[in-house]
Amino acid sequence: MSIDLTGLSARELGALIRTAKKQQTIVAKRRPITKVRAQLSKLAKTEGYTIEELFGGEPAPRARKVAKATKATKAPSKTAGRKLGKVAPKYRNPANPKETWTGRGKQPRWMAELTAKGSKKPEDFLIKKA
Repeated sequence: MSIDLTGLSARELGALIRTAKKQQTIVAKRRPITKVRAQLSKLAKTEGYTIEELFGGEPAPRARKVAKATKATKAPSKTAGRKLGKVAPKYRNPANPKETWTGRGKQPRWMAELTAKGSKKPEDFLIKKA
């Protein structure tokens, strides 16, 4: 990191020096990082955790489990982890009949391109029910 000192006045240089000395004192008083890491690792290990569980990485296996609803616990939300069933396609690409869309999610490129031109409407791609 470089600071352009040429444009600073005497007052600004003095303030910069005072700030730098304060920071130097703070850094000098800190314990070495290796000792702090060792202490944190030891404490985490005694509590049954790893550093990765506490500060990043994969969540602990026990944190991933979802509690089953019992009389004593609150029932899980109806939308949490809800899986939607399969839906029959609603729209079909006239140029390629294998390309279909259920109407859920983002509109497929083939449909977006044809409707953006203005020549077709989404209703034109509806699959006729037998």
